Amino acid sequence: MAQHPTPRGMRLFTFIWFGQIISLIGSGLTGFALGIWVYQRTGSATNLALIELFATIPCIAISPLAGALVDRCHRRFCMIVSDSGAAVSIVAIALLLAIHRLEMWHLYLLTAISYTFHAFQLPAYTAATTQLVPSQHLDRASGMIQLGQAIGQLLSPVLGGLLVVTIQLQGVILLDFASFLCALLTLLLVRFPKIKTTGAEKLRKGSLLSEVAYGFSYITKRPGLLGLLIFLAASNFLLGTVSVLTTPLVLSFTSPAVLGIILSCGGIGMVVGSLIVGTWRGGQHRINRVFGFMLLCGLCILVAGLRPSAPLFATTTFFFLLSLPLISGSAVVIFQKKVPLSIQGRVFALNTALAGASLPLGYALAGPLADRIFEPLMASNSPLAGSIGQIIGVGPGRGTPLSTLLPRKIKI
Repeated sequence: MAQHPTPRGMRLFTFIWFGQIISLIGSGLTGFALGIWVYQRTGSATNLALIELFATIPCIAISPLAGALVDRCHRRFCMIVSDSGAAVSIVAIALLLAIHRLEMWHLYLLTAISYTFHAFQLPAYTAATTQLVPSQHLDRASGMIQLGQAIGQLLSPVLGGLLVVTIQLQGVILLDFASFLCALLTLLLVRFPKIKTTGAEKLRKGSLLSEVAYGFSYITKRPGLLGLLIFLAASNFLLGTVSVLTTPLVLSFTSPAVLGIILSCGGIGMVVGSLIVGTWRGGQHRINRVFGFMLLCGLCILVAGLRPSAPLFATTTFFFLLSLPLISGSAVVIFQKKVPLSIQGRVFALNTALAGASLPLGYALAGPLADRIFEPLMASNSPLAGSIGQIIGVGPGRGTPLSTLLPRKIKI
């Protein structure tokens, strides 16, 4: 009895996708709540940047090996292990909070552990999507994945702001743990079809390092894919500084509640962008979407730093986050259609490592630049008060938008 058409249909993918959405919402709640908790207790953008740094470096370092293991092992099993490891890290944070022992170094360590497991999740999930969904529906599936992230972006700030007050950070983290259990349950209830490999691909299998090397050589021998990957890496450096500095910048002129509203506006933008991804056809236009909407992101960053205005920041955040699903979704489908399924785990893991390798530099520079250089430069009596200060303002918090503008000049 043939079972092949059913698992490759959208029904199985949608079931898995639903569990991942619940998990994303839970993780978004914890991320938002922890960001507020850290900044209110330390008042330092550097501490926020360090958390991002410890989330990024392990993921980049282990991604190449993780991708090779994803191609060797069952992709459903890799997703289960990834969700389980992240859940254990969340429980550890909750326990430390409960006994009033949570320190910044605990957050750094547990974040690093959690994102080490996360290194298996992204390549396994993306390759599994190609494995489950027919080629003609990949744009739709990519739009659904981006929509899941958008729903998390939309709901997490609003719910996070309310839940931090009502059930506090410990309660938010426990909800996150429950969301991981939901994602695990959906994975345990399904089965993935086997991947068909050719005789040449079976002969090519060797050590993990040789398989990692093959994934790398596959990309470098294709100038179009390599060029796209380099472009995304350069863009990630610029966007990394912005993601770190958003919370301290907004909190410098408004309240956490308004920050939640602004991020929710961004979530609405992500929803709109995700819906566009799923309905916008035409393979020949995907690369144009990547370049065009990256330009829109840059314009949004420029405008957002000009004035300490919540409506202005909400508007630019809407269009900035509207662009991200179109960039990411289009790039992912390009790779899904160009790379054989049997090596997609390696290729997507290498994409994560190479495109994300520029993020630590952006994270590492963003906080110290804002705290130690640009904040003093934008003080009311500073040398720049009469020039740039006339445009973006002076006083506490105005050095942060100046530091987000600097990478735009480096890029040019």
